[in-house]
Amino acid sequence: MIPQWLMIAAVALVGLCVGSFLNVCIYRLPRRESVAWPASRCTTCNRALAWYENVPVVSWIVLRGQCRTCRAPVSWMYPIVEIVTALTFVSGYVLYGVSPTAAVRVAFACALIVLFVTDLQHHILPNIITVPGIAIGFILSLFLPPGWRDSLIGIVVGGGTLFAIAEAYYRVRNQEGLGMGDVKLLGMIGAFLGWKLVLLTLILASFAGSVTGGILIASGRGSMKYALPFGTFLAAGALIAAIWGTPIIDWYMGFYA
Repeated sequence: MIPQWLMIAAVALVGLCVGSFLNVCIYRLPRRESVAWPASRCTTCNRALAWYENVPVVSWIVLRGQCRTCRAPVSWMYPIVEIVTALTFVSGYVLYGVSPTAAVRVAFACALIVLFVTDLQHHILPNIITVPGIAIGFILSLFLPPGWRDSLIGIVVGGGTLFAIAEAYYRVRNQEGLGMGDVKLLGMIGAFLGWKLVLLTLILASFAGSVTGGILIASGRGSMKYALPFGTFLAAGALIAAIWGTPIIDWYMGFYA
């Protein structure tokens, strides 16, 4: 029997490698480039990277966050994405073991990581992730939690609620407040997590966005017209809801028991 610590180490290693691929997606998808070809290159001097320059986290540390050739800085976001992905894999294994549910939740979390960073950096939520994500989440719900009814309601409630808010804001202010990318993302979240957790996601994202906006305004770094990447908050809220959502809802409902 394989020791638990060895399984966790192996899962973390796989997560680091997947995180390295997610970095490729984060860089290339907003630029509409292939994630499969060409091989990884320095984004400044365009030199193809050797295999030892692609070792997750370690290469970034050894090279001191710089390209080996042109010494251009390599963003700290790369090792952070790899570490967060590794922690996500370990969390999925600890919570669900080796199971189909673990695989689905981890894959969903990986999509959220990509969407979190792309929206943070570019204010873009790629359709190539969100639109198929809605269909895939619903199909998987036929066999796994949250079940197809909760998934279907989650799609309608998630996407429909945000679409209604966006439409109302446009009617009142005559300007766009939320993009359709946010609507599609919340629909995808509803497909994977169901209607209860998609509502929790919306509450968490709205609260985090309000606090962040208030801090930016108070510090003079933003204004009432400053466009926050709401998809980033939705992705973070969904990740929290996927892991701790049920205990949070049970805790809240306990006040009315």
